[in-house]
Amino acid sequence: MKLSIIDQSPVPSGFTPADALNNTVDLARFAERLGYERYWIAEHHATSAFASPAPEVLLARVGGETSKIRIGSGGVMLPHYSPMKVAETFRVLHALYPGRIDLGIGRAPGGTPLDTFALSRNRDQTTFDDFPQQLMELLAFLHGGFRADHPFSRIELSPAMPGAPEIWLLGSSPWSSAAAAQVGLPYAFAHFIDPTHTRMAIEHYRSNFRPSEAMPQPRVILALGAICADTDEEADHLAMSVRLLGRRFRTGGRGPVPTPEEAIAELGADRSDPWAAGQKSEWPRSFIGSAGDVSMKIIDMASQLNVDEVMIVTVIHSHDARRRSYELLARELHLTPRNV
Repeated sequence: MKLSIIDQSPVPSGFTPADALNNTVDLARFAERLGYERYWIAEHHATSAFASPAPEVLLARVGGETSKIRIGSGGVMLPHYSPMKVAETFRVLHALYPGRIDLGIGRAPGGTPLDTFALSRNRDQTTFDDFPQQLMELLAFLHGGFRADHPFSRIELSPAMPGAPEIWLLGSSPWSSAAAAQVGLPYAFAHFIDPTHTRMAIEHYRSNFRPSEAMPQPRVILALGAICADTDEEADHLAMSVRLLGRRFRTGGRGPVPTPEEAIAELGADRSDPWAAGQKSEWPRSFIGSAGDVSMKIIDMASQLNVDEVMIVTVIHSHDARRRSYELLARELHLTPRNV
């Protein structure tokens, strides 16, 4: 089974955002050696918990620090940007690292309404949601798909290099699965964000997929959380950090990732998932435990959903423990290490 990583560049309590960005670069190099398929960087705005509001900038550095692993955005929040500018940016990355660039596109604006307003291309509150048009425009810019009578057909996108980044549509809703199926794009489902529609969305995508020239068959990445350690008890201890982080998010907090000790002091014996309230799902957003137990659960879920690849997000305080979690999973799931 192909295994990949999505990195939110978490900022640990007591460290700086620069430390978090350097951790991302270090983890990307480590993931390449372990044999992970791809390494995606998320986009988060106006939060002290995560350090990467501009994944495309960080990808330029990560690409230079690696040589074989695929790298990409997980994802660019397209509603904030001009499709032409996104196409140009990722064509630069494609020119620098040909055959390795993924362009993951998301629809959700993220952040608070104020963050969204500050990031908006058009601050007219009556503007309708034009994401479908944006997506089609982006595809046309990257693949030369404008009609001859379209004014944009006269634009020569730079840098003009053979091929293009691989575009993935990201989402956690039935809408995103339907859009990916209709346009014939590969689909990455963010189970770690909202697990309530996982099976329905993935099955709808596969059942309704329309082949395209670039994509004759549907392809699915399942993105979920995982925290692994040598024992169940240690993994549960590490997970206290993200439990408290989630509790703070739900009440408007935006601080860095706390230590497990901070979390235990504040939460006591509460081990509940702060995001689970009101959610009904066959599977939790994250699997937590020993590598053997977590790996079996990942294999079972991936098999039931017939996905092509699993992408793991791990948010804990200790960078060394995060490296160890990914290392244990790579070993348990028999990834082939790379010589780099």
